Amino acid sequence: MPHSQTSAPRDSRKGVRIARGASPWLLPTVATAALSLARSRKSKRAAAIAVPTTALAAGMLWFFRDPEREIAQGRVISPADGVVQSIMPWKDGRTRVAIFMSPLNVHVNRAPLAGTVTSVEHVPGGFVPAFNKESENNERVVWHFDTELGDIEMVQIAGAVARRIVPYIPQGTKVEQGDRIGLIRFGSRVDIYLPEGVEVAVEVGQTTTAGVTRIDRD
Repeated sequence: MPHSQTSAPRDSRKGVRIARGASPWLLPTVATAALSLARSRKSKRAAAIAVPTTALAAGMLWFFRDPEREIAQGRVISPADGVVQSIMPWKDGRTRVAIFMSPLNVHVNRAPLAGTVTSVEHVPGGFVPAFNKESENNERVVWHFDTELGDIEMVQIAGAVARRIVPYIPQGTKVEQGDRIGLIRFGSRVDIYLPEGVEVAVEVGQTTTAGVTRIDRD
């Protein structure tokens, strides 16, 4: 990917918006629901179709919500909404914190630290459920950030339903902590690797909020 020295755009608007990258799923669903509703007064068949399509469109709007967040203070903050699935020491001294994202979570991921994106690598793979041990070989996007703590690795992992990861920014982009960096459609997993000597502040089973929950401890 080409290098760039641009910064990730920050959105100061309040409230909830729809995530970038949702349109291939969202637009056809909403269009079908709108068409069925428009025809429902004249057609019983259209009226019957309008109920499930409208419910599906509402579900899609909920799945692809992208709420504004008051970004927390701390060295490392959670890149994902979800539940801490595992905390595992790595051979090189780092600690991997794996966060499982269900279909009900917000799917937009955020930068865990301020820094520069030094690498965004797409790795092909399978699509087994993200809570399964075999998900280690799933489709993924591997991020590296040059930060005040050195190199920080973050991995977006596709699940059984989430078959598309959408990076928002390229290699070379400077990010602020909590900036939106990408989307995983539907449920999946995000791993972050803390450098050697950085103590983990969360525990297995704990709920995390992207941009809000602190991952490390002073």
